[in-house]
Amino acid sequence: MSIIDDLKSEAAQTAAATYQLLKVESANDTLHRAATQPVPNMLFSQCWFEQEICFLFADTGLGKSILAVQIADAITRGQALPGFRMEAQAQPVLYLDFELSDKQFQSRYSNNYQNNYPFSPHLYRLQVDRDKIDIPDDIETSLKTDIETAVLDKGAKIIIVDNITWVKTETEKAKDALPLMKYLKGLQRTHNLSILILAHTPKIAESTPITQNDMAGSKHLMNFVDSAFALGQSHKNGRLRYLKQIKVRACEAIFTTQNVVTLQIEKQNNFTGFHVLDYGKEYDHLKPLKEVENEIRAQKIIELKRSNPALSNRQIAREVGTNAMKVTRVLNSLEPQQNTKPYETDGEPF
Repeated sequence: MSIIDDLKSEAAQTAAATYQLLKVESANDTLHRAATQPVPNMLFSQCWFEQEICFLFADTGLGKSILAVQIADAITRGQALPGFRMEAQAQPVLYLDFELSDKQFQSRYSNNYQNNYPFSPHLYRLQVDRDKIDIPDDIETSLKTDIETAVLDKGAKIIIVDNITWVKTETEKAKDALPLMKYLKGLQRTHNLSILILAHTPKIAESTPITQNDMAGSKHLMNFVDSAFALGQSHKNGRLRYLKQIKVRACEAIFTTQNVVTLQIEKQNNFTGFHVLDYGKEYDHLKPLKEVENEIRAQKIIELKRSNPALSNRQIAREVGTNAMKVTRVLNSLEPQQNTKPYETDGEPF
């Protein structure tokens, strides 16, 4: 067989190849096609871009919902939050709120339930309609259908889900996480959406930096998203939070361990939101390890004394790995109003 025959045979085999799922093309073809597509704009600085699925996670009570509503408000107005950047034009946002009641929402965006903050008319809040007489058994399927209907009805390209447990309560399990993320990916690709998903974390150690492993179900969920950022509690002040990027694909991470954003919740013009104070290192917001260890040791002392009041301070000290003086100080600080005299020191001065 000649070289020409070999080439013809190879060409025939290539032309006959069919694929059920995969698209096979050269890298150059990919680049040429990408060059015809618009460049995604920033929605929330380098943390979230258009056509990305993004996670915002934090421990309970740190203000995830407050920040998410603030981001939604900024997008509907086409105005970036002070201290952050936004390139996208003003556009509608669908905010799926499965956390707050109507009155709880109003309390954050009014002055004692008076003079409501004037949101853009293009910010739509979606809730389960409790007034429906017939609630379907398959709520999950109905919610998915209604979300897609709202996307088409309102012409929205931005969705914020508050929070991920609206579909499954056990998202840390692969059998629950996989269908959920496949659905969101499919919805995002079908309608060219940008989706921000709020998620909880288990209790984060106060002395260690935040990582992707701190998000509930991270092993199964983080692989499906394009970006992620988190809020942490600052040890400096109970009112302070810090923002850190956890995952990024579209650009270089800016808000890293060496450059987190220090934030404080304030209410201005009847709007509860975060305000940027400064930028700094994450370690400045973390509780010193020695302090954490002392707190753990003190808790062990208290638990031992409560479980066995007959134990002497010396015995507790040996059990915990400290001295009787430390045990005495901890126990004397416990419910002082009920102590008519301090715990004995076993004859050891302090």
